[in-house]
Amino acid sequence: MKIIISLVAGLAISGLSSGTAEADAAAGKAAFEANKCTQCHYTDGPAKEKTIDDVLAKKGPELWYAGSKFNGDWLAGWLADPKNIRLLEYNSLSKPNPGNHPKLSAADAASVKDFLMSLTSDVVEAGKVKPKKNPKGKLIFTKKMPCSGCHQYADKKKGVKGGKSGPSLVDAGVRLNPDWILAYLKNPKVFKPVKDMPNFVGILSDKDMKNVSRHIASFKPKK
Repeated sequence: MKIIISLVAGLAISGLSSGTAEADAAAGKAAFEANKCTQCHYTDGPAKEKTIDDVLAKKGPELWYAGSKFNGDWLAGWLADPKNIRLLEYNSLSKPNPGNHPKLSAADAASVKDFLMSLTSDVVEAGKVKPKKNPKGKLIFTKKMPCSGCHQYADKKKGVKGGKSGPSLVDAGVRLNPDWILAYLKNPKVFKPVKDMPNFVGILSDKDMKNVSRHIASFKPKK
């Protein structure tokens, strides 16, 4: 009898937690829309882009898999105090990023974070990548893959180096979910159906992709 009561109580608590999470996500969606975030971002997946014109028409990145991509604590903090992730304006190869992303109130930032973190992709498998400095991953990242042509990263000897056309990876370890990094390398067309970066499927083994993901996930800005 005690076992049955405990089981029922556990199910009830689980149901309440689920209901609370859904309510938080709904409130966050309302805040997302009230702050006019939909003017630059879409949140209903899967990916909609079919041509390069579709890509160039976007004003900001798609967010339909935000909950699989981002670290929730980082996301809430960034929404309240946004800092440039890209050195160049979105979809530009020459214009500097003006750094004019709207700043949300602390309450709205927390609420919108709840909504965005509820948006996930089934392609991202949890627990596949543990952040760790990885010699093999570092070698592939710096020598075999043209990552630095588009992305900035921190180098102990030379400071921040790399290209400007893609998002910076300097803080990738606090911003990105390591499992999403791996999923993106393995299934790029799920997230970016129109070519946005080199496709390494068939070039790197699954093991090498995991090593690279672990290496990128170890990137953290100096305090």
